[in-house]
Amino acid sequence: MIGAAFGALVLGVRGELRVLVQPLVAWRLLVVGALGTAAAYMLFFSGAQRTTAVEAVVCLQIEPVYAMLLAWLGLGHRPSVRRLFATVAVLAGIVLALGGPTFSLSVGAWFLLATPVCWQLSHLVVLRGLVGVPPSVLTGARYIYGGVLLALYWLVGGGAADVPPTPQIMPLLPMLTLQGVVLFYIGTLLWYQAVTRLDLARTTAIVVPSIPLLSLGASFILLGEVPSAFQAMGMLTTVTGVLVFVTAPPALVAATSPLAGAAGHRPGVTPSIEL
Repeated sequence: MIGAAFGALVLGVRGELRVLVQPLVAWRLLVVGALGTAAAYMLFFSGAQRTTAVEAVVCLQIEPVYAMLLAWLGLGHRPSVRRLFATVAVLAGIVLALGGPTFSLSVGAWFLLATPVCWQLSHLVVLRGLVGVPPSVLTGARYIYGGVLLALYWLVGGGAADVPPTPQIMPLLPMLTLQGVVLFYIGTLLWYQAVTRLDLARTTAIVVPSIPLLSLGASFILLGEVPSAFQAMGMLTTVTGVLVFVTAPPALVAATSPLAGAAGHRPGVTPSIEL
């Protein structure tokens, strides 16, 4: 909600708040917020509560695989042999990190593996139905609509009864503000600036490698979690696969694909629309 408030402020200053309710784009922006923020974070935090920080990081590394498949099905970005090899490496790394020979998935792991699907579906909506909409509008809509949906879910679930007393909340406000404004809003704004210039799978693969390194350090410093041998090997294998995505050539746009049509997004091409 702090990210939503900041997004509304930015849109107000830029004179773009009206775009959120324009008939041609409003329902698509609502879908982006519902998938990219509301559904994704409900799944993520539900999964994170049921597993370790290390396992949470590993599960999210499957996102480049989803990005490759959806970019092919929805945008016509045909996967190369190199990217298919990278996919095998990513999946093998996840299996290793989640138990090796005794591989099994907890309920939390399933929630976490489903989280990137929501993010990638929301990106597909942007690239097929919202081409030319400014990143500031996309980012603001994602947190305003998504934040409202999360707030309603929280209220219906009786969340208001669990709010800590004000003296306990006040010291957390600086951290919550940092998370909402910088880690959520600005991070997402930078993402939309990138995804309109690169193909979806490549952009995802560039973002993902930094997550395990930063998260492993944070989980060790803050939570005292030390990765096991299988987790370390799995993380290394997964990062190797992701790096193959990063260094691969740009995706080829197929003449036809299962879902992509004439409106399919072309990497590096961002036609404008009248807002």
